[in-house]
Amino acid sequence: MKILIIEDERKLARFIRQGLEQVGHVADLAYSGSEGLDQLAGGLYDLVLLDLMLPGQTGFDVLKNMRAFGLNVPVVIVSALGDSPTVVQGLDLGAVDYLRKPFDFDELLARVRVWQRKTTTGDAVILRAADLEMRLTSREVLRNDTKLDLTNREFALLELLMRQAGRVVTRTEIAEKVWAVDYDRGSNVIDVHMYQLRRKLDAAAPASHPDLIETLIGQGYRLRTV
Repeated sequence: MKILIIEDERKLARFIRQGLEQVGHVADLAYSGSEGLDQLAGGLYDLVLLDLMLPGQTGFDVLKNMRAFGLNVPVVIVSALGDSPTVVQGLDLGAVDYLRKPFDFDELLARVRVWQRKTTTGDAVILRAADLEMRLTSREVLRNDTKLDLTNREFALLELLMRQAGRVVTRTEIAEKVWAVDYDRGSNVIDVHMYQLRRKLDAAAPASHPDLIETLIGQGYRLRTV
């Protein structure tokens, strides 16, 4: 999942991001409510982890503005304010869960997994395209029964291509769904990761098998379905 962390305690925010990325998520940081809203308006996120005591706009203001702007991303409040009226107010404003600080990081990951399961309800737990198989729960990828060793970014990139198999996925879509909000659109980071992903896919395929990922100049990339 791509997760936005809105937290003004920078050390804590970086700690949460590191932990999320270690288990395969992509995470962006915002250190104020206004910055968080700007990133939500310009990016595609699956979940928001939101502090309440933020400079400028509070977490409550963020929730109100998300509703006003039609931003329907699930929000888990992570706050030291744990009295019942505050919890009730946060949930009434649209948050889907509430985690009190200080928290056990394994509990935070468990809350994230709950919403990961909810966002994939109705989706296949296993994705298949051509001779590829992606097992979302165990985060395994196989080609011709050979397990591929992919980085978190490569896994997210391949998942996006497999979910859109047969359709052109633009670089803008890739940047929004797989990369952080500060992605430099003038860099070649997508090309580098695509090259590494292709290399790993090719290593598990017969020499005669065509490249599964097509590059369409000026358009984007497409995963072959046969």
